[in-house]
Amino acid sequence: MTNAQKWLAAFLGLFIVLFLLGRITNNKNEASVNENKYAEKTMQSNEQKDGLQLIQENGCTACHGQNLEGSNIAPALVNIKKYWDRDNLINYLRNPSSFSNDRLKQYRLKYKNIIMPSFNNLDIKDLGKIADYLMTR
Repeated sequence: MTNAQKWLAAFLGLFIVLFLLGRITNNKNEASVNENKYAEKTMQSNEQKDGLQLIQENGCTACHGQNLEGSNIAPALVNIKKYWDRDNLINYLRNPSSFSNDRLKQYRLKYKNIIMPSFNNLDIKDLGKIADYLMTR
């Protein structure tokens, strides 16, 4: 094999290695781009949801009734702005068991064995939307 053939083989080998590295890197970038697009869609869909949609998706209507006017297992969620301000309501939704006042004690006696679930798994922005919606009812 001549020197020219050796140089040509080395160049061709280097070209193949760089080509394969480029393909591998491109596939990883495409997967990363697809993951980012999915995350953006999920964030956009959550940002576009209003308080009522979030209430329905998180099962609030199952206990508090379809119109949030109460049921035999949970109190009404209308006119709660008389008793709550926005920040306290958000904190209550995050951890209901940490709150106690006379009104809540009465509810606990009336709705025995019913526990208000905590919504600390929800984003604070979503809790804010829920609180804002409830304050307008």
